[in-house]
Amino acid sequence: METNGNKHHPKFTPQLTWPQFERMFHDEESCREYLFAHRWPDGVKCPRCRQSEHVYKIAQPWKWECWNAECAKGHAYRFSLIAGTIFENTKYPLRTWFWVLFLMVTSKKGISALQVHRVIGSGSYKTAFYMCHRLRAAMNDPEFRQLMGIVEVDETYIGGKDKNRHWDKKQRGRGTFGKTPVIGAISRKGNVVAMMIENADTATLTRFVRQAVSDKVDLVATDEHSGYRYIKWVMPHETISHSTGEYVRGNVHTQNIESFWSLLKRGIIGTYHNVSKKYLPLYLAEFSFRFNNRNNPDIFGTAIAGS
Repeated sequence: METNGNKHHPKFTPQLTWPQFERMFHDEESCREYLFAHRWPDGVKCPRCRQSEHVYKIAQPWKWECWNAECAKGHAYRFSLIAGTIFENTKYPLRTWFWVLFLMVTSKKGISALQVHRVIGSGSYKTAFYMCHRLRAAMNDPEFRQLMGIVEVDETYIGGKDKNRHWDKKQRGRGTFGKTPVIGAISRKGNVVAMMIENADTATLTRFVRQAVSDKVDLVATDEHSGYRYIKWVMPHETISHSTGEYVRGNVHTQNIESFWSLLKRGIIGTYHNVSKKYLPLYLAEFSFRFNNRNNPDIFGTAIAGS
């Protein structure tokens, strides 16, 4: 795209390519070495007691035993490289798991379990569905930090229009009836956090903001939803009035969080077509992980480290 003779290219962060993936993970041993390096960069830790002392390598490949008191109750606790990870107790090789994860983190709008089923040739769709959900569960951020700077907060609703539902699934409601509410907060040029909620009442919205946003924030920007009315008592808060056609007033707007909602909904509609309330939190974790690692050239490695 060119404007007034100046070239404006979208920001691009190089990611792992398919040829690089093939060279890096050409067999199971290379996958194990990669997992080991990202799971235990500072040395092997027991997955039960989380200690590295008194952990010893045994003759069996990629296996260790822990002799710490809380683990060794009469005999040593033995564990493997994949113990305590999402790869434990599965029949599929690590290379297949890596392949599926590669497809998920490099697809901006995600990849469906049906497509994964076709690509890996799994015995059934349920296997691919199970693998994708285990990988999504591993994308939850265990070290969440409250958002700082200028933060935008907004809510949205996930679910199709009632007029598009099959006749026996229509709920005869209007507006947001029958849809699942989701709330999110995003730091300008920073991270996003999103979660499913039961209803968008004042108590729920206020509690989310207090949990997700630091009280040292510079500004919280929201729309005119009455559920945010108490935020001004605990942190700087400004609103914009969408109902009167106001969308930007200086630094006050919610365009970034609305862009994230747009990406999420395009992914659900175009890739998954339908997401149940039961599994919606996993999809939110997946989209949030990809967004928060959009400038991370080793997003694949980060995902493996959290598995």
